[in-house]
Amino acid sequence: MNLQRWINRKEPLWKQLEALLQKIDKQGFKSLNASEVRSLSSLYRIVSADLARARTHQLGQTLTHSLQVLTTRAYSQVYQGSRRQDWKAAREFVLWGFPAVVQETALYIGLATLMFLVGGLVAWWYAWRDPAFMTIVVPQPMIDMVMTEKKLWMGRILGNEPMSSSSIMTNNLSVSFRAAAGGITAGLFTTYILVFNGLLIGAVGVLVAQGGLAYPFWAFVLPHGSLELPAIFISGGAGLLIARALLFPGEYRRVDAFKLYGLKAAQLMFGVVALLIVAGVIEAFVSPQLWLPAPMKYLFGTALFIALVVYCSRSKPIDQPQ
Repeated sequence: MNLQRWINRKEPLWKQLEALLQKIDKQGFKSLNASEVRSLSSLYRIVSADLARARTHQLGQTLTHSLQVLTTRAYSQVYQGSRRQDWKAAREFVLWGFPAVVQETALYIGLATLMFLVGGLVAWWYAWRDPAFMTIVVPQPMIDMVMTEKKLWMGRILGNEPMSSSSIMTNNLSVSFRAAAGGITAGLFTTYILVFNGLLIGAVGVLVAQGGLAYPFWAFVLPHGSLELPAIFISGGAGLLIARALLFPGEYRRVDAFKLYGLKAAQLMFGVVALLIVAGVIEAFVSPQLWLPAPMKYLFGTALFIALVVYCSRSKPIDQPQ
C-alpha cells in the first residue's frame, strides 16, 4: 500500500468533512442544506472506513489520531442531526400528520362508530323491554350494586388512582389493539368488538337509568369518554382498513394493499395510544373525584370532545414548510 498516494486520494474528502463540521460549529446544524446533510452522512462513513484501515495497517499514530478525532466529531453531529430530524418528524405528525390521516380515513372511522352505535341502540331497546337481556350483557354484581345498593362502582378508584390509571390504560389499549388487529379476520373480530362494546354501554345506560343514577354515571363517563370512545372508533377504523386490504385490494396487489392500508392503520394507532394514555389519567384522577361537581365534569368532557374534533379537523397551511 502506497501511503502517500492513499493520503493524497483521501485527504480532499477529509477536508470536506472538516469544512462541514466547522460550518456546524459556527452556524449550527440547521445551516446545512439537504445536500450537505447527505454529504455529512456519506463522508462520515468514508472517514470511519479510512480510520479502520489506518489502524489495521498501522499507518502512524498522528494520522490515526487525526482520523479518530474527525470521526468522533462527525459521529456526534450525524447522531444528533438524526435525532433532531426524528423529533421534527414526530412534531410534524402530532401537529398535522395525525389529523390528516384521520380525515383521509374518516369513512372507515365513521363505519366503526356506526357499528358501536348500532350495538348501543339494540341494547338500549331490548334492555328496557326484557330484564333478562340485561343479565346477559351486564355482570350480575354490577346490576345488584346499582339496583339494590343504589351505588355506582367507580368509587373503587378513589384512593388508588395511580394503579387504577395504569390498569385502565392497559385494558383500553388491549381492546383498541385487538380491534385494529381484528381486521386480519376480514373485519369480523373488529366488528364483534365494536358491537359488543356498544351493547355493553347501551345496557349499562339502561341499568343506571332504571336505578336513578344516570346523571352521576354520565358525569363520570364524559370526561374520559370524550377521548376514550373516539379512540376506540379510530381503532375500529384501523381494523376496517386492514380488512379492506384483505378483501378489496382494488387496483393494488394484495401485498401492496396491505402495505398501503397497514401504514395508515399504524399511523392511526399512534394517535390512539396517546389518546388512551390521556383518557386513562383523566378516568383515574378526574372522572371519579367527588370534589369536582357533576356540571363541571359535563363541561370538561364536552370541551375536551370539541377540542378533539377541532384538532382532527386541522389542515396544514399551504405555506407551511414541508
